[in-house]
Order: sequence, then structure tokens, then C-alpha cells
Amino acid sequence: MKVLVVYDTVSPRKLTMKVAETISSVLEDMGMKVDSFYVKDVDKAIVKNYDCLVAGSPTMYFRATSGIKQFLNSFQDKEFSGKLAAAFDTQLQGRFYGNAAKTIEKKLKKLGFKIVSPPLIAYVEGKTNQMRLREGELEKAKKFAEDLANKLHP
Repeated sequence: MKVLVVYDTVSPRKLTMKVAETISSVLEDMGMKVDSFYVKDVDKAIVKNYDCLVAGSPTMYFRATSGIKQFLNSFQDKEFSGKLAAAFDTQLQGRFYGNAAKTIEKKLKKLGFKIVSPPLIAYVEGKTNQMRLREGELEKAKKFAEDLANKLHP
């Protein structure tokens, strides 16, 4: 099983990247072939070569970042019919902050991906430019990746 992890990250501490790296590491440890890319570094032509796409973004202004939205919008509807996918985000906790994972998941479905796992929401806290992942969030990312790997194993 070949998995592609694509993420955007905007904070100085690269919190969403840390979540993406955690997911990638666990998937590799569980026998998956994994490639992980910052959204601006991924070659869009390679996406079709993977069995599963895991896409993630911080929640910015109630939705996914423009970088991850541009990446997903660069593909045609139903282009990935039969492929698998999952979404994740990092966000402040509260009803007024939005949810990037929902935005990502909706677009993945429109592209034809079958969503194989509920989205991961990793919570952050702190003041601007001093944000950090809340305690236990990387462990939650590990569990998400373990559950995803178990669903992807044939």
C-alpha cells in the first residue's frame, strides 16, 4: 500500500508538519510505503501513483489554508475514483474556529476518493506565534495513523 501525505503548515513551530510526520512515521512502521510532502513541494503528477492520500492543513479563518485548497482544486472531479483518502487538521478548540478537515474531506470526496477514516483534529493552544500542540495530540495522531493503517491493510 502506497500512501501520500500532503500537508500545509503556517506556524513558526510547524505544528501541522509535526502531525503529518507523526502520521507518516506510524504508517511506515506498520508496513506502508509512505511519502510525505509540504504542499508547495509536491509534484501533482505523482498523486495518481498512490493508493491513499492523507491531506492536512491548519484551520485558518474557519477553513483549510489556500495552499491545500489550491492543491486539491488543481485536480478534476472524480479524477481519483477508487482511491482512498483521509484528512486531518490542527485547530484551536471552540465552535468559532472552524474545521479545515471538513473542507478537505468534502473536496476529497468530490475528487472521487473514498474516505476510509474519520478526520483527525489535533488541537493547538497558546498565543499567536507561540502556538503549541496540546498535550496528548501527537499520541492522538499516532492512534489515528494506526487505525488508518489497519483499514488500509488488505
